[in-house]
Amino acid sequence: MRRLERDARGGERCPGARLEAGEGDEQEQRSRERHEPGAHAHRAAPPGLVDRILAEFRQTGATPELLAKTAAQGPLGRILAAGLANVKAPRPVMKEAIEEVGRVVTHDLERFLTTLGTIAAMSPLLGLFGTVVGMIEIFGSQSSSASNPIQLAQGISIALYNTAMGLIVAIPSMIFYRHFRAKVDALVVEMEQQAIKLVDFAHGERK
Repeated sequence: MRRLERDARGGERCPGARLEAGEGDEQEQRSRERHEPGAHAHRAAPPGLVDRILAEFRQTGATPELLAKTAAQGPLGRILAAGLANVKAPRPVMKEAIEEVGRVVTHDLERFLTTLGTIAAMSPLLGLFGTVVGMIEIFGSQSSSASNPIQLAQGISIALYNTAMGLIVAIPSMIFYRHFRAKVDALVVEMEQQAIKLVDFAHGERK
């Protein structure tokens, strides 16, 4: 009973409490990483991943466990795992294996950019199409005897509304497309540098 009282007062924590506290700290850390601005970039190319993998490779070699663990570390891990799987092969073979996986990883990173770029490019054209429809309404309201001001105003409004809607969709889409295009390009360059570091480690520095 006295021991339990000490635990309740904070004098001594039981193993279960320490375990719960550790799990809580880990969950809090994961939540913080998810909400940090560079969390997505860190998941694609975790900082210090190459150094950790090389340190483990020096101890155990290219074991199946190390390859599986490396491949599970996101896009950069998949590239490094391909290099480790061919670490004993000649330098051109190792680079070719890394480049093949790198093309697949780059395609996966860009899979949504095509849709976003298409939306940004097509929205002004759809707005232009609506403008043409509005102009047709305007000219259709004209007659040899007299013009219909109500139909004329309706045609002008259709033209302006469609132009505005096209621009409202196109401008944010282009901004986001450029933003994510730059992020993907930066990630690809970073992964290339890390992969080159692995190749230089396996076959020596280039001259």
